[in-house]
Amino acid sequence: MVHHLHSLIENYGYIGIIILLIGGVFGLPLPDEIFLTYIGYSVYREHLAHIPALASAVVGAIGGVTLSYYIGYRFGLPLLLKYGPKIYITEQKINSTKKLFDKIGPAFLFIGFFIPGVRHISAYIAAINKYSLKKFTIYAYSGAFAWTLTFITIGRVLGDRWSYVSIYLSDFSFYIVLLLLILIIVGYYFFRKRKASK
Repeated sequence: MVHHLHSLIENYGYIGIIILLIGGVFGLPLPDEIFLTYIGYSVYREHLAHIPALASAVVGAIGGVTLSYYIGYRFGLPLLLKYGPKIYITEQKINSTKKLFDKIGPAFLFIGFFIPGVRHISAYIAAINKYSLKKFTIYAYSGAFAWTLTFITIGRVLGDRWSYVSIYLSDFSFYIVLLLLILIIVGYYFFRKRKASK
């Protein structure tokens, strides 16, 4: 995998980052977090400049999530149910994502980026639920920025140990996702409570 990532960045540079992340966020079965961490490692090795690499990653993530939103708005749930399984988006994932969206709404668009398998369809579910484009861009785009910044920074900080991320993701991903969800739900609850008291 390292060889493929290196070849992609070597041959296509920042454009390759954008294209791969559009595909990954849209739903292609690509190791997005590992790729982002490798970008951070490439920044650490000075093969890429930090700001252009981060900007390219953000553009790619935003491009992928916007494409998902547009297709969801244009074609709706039937298309996702028909073709989703071909890119590992099962009906079970769709239903669980929809339930989470119904519960925590906009916060889910933000946190969805940090949950593999969910970020691919959170924008689609938002579009199916007729979530406004303005609100969608605020929460989804800020989530895209936070997600790319987080993993690129991890890769940059870890340096030559960047590959450890794949081990931690596979061993502890459930607990990481659970913790993030709890924090978001608690934060959203207090935000709504504070807003209602005004």
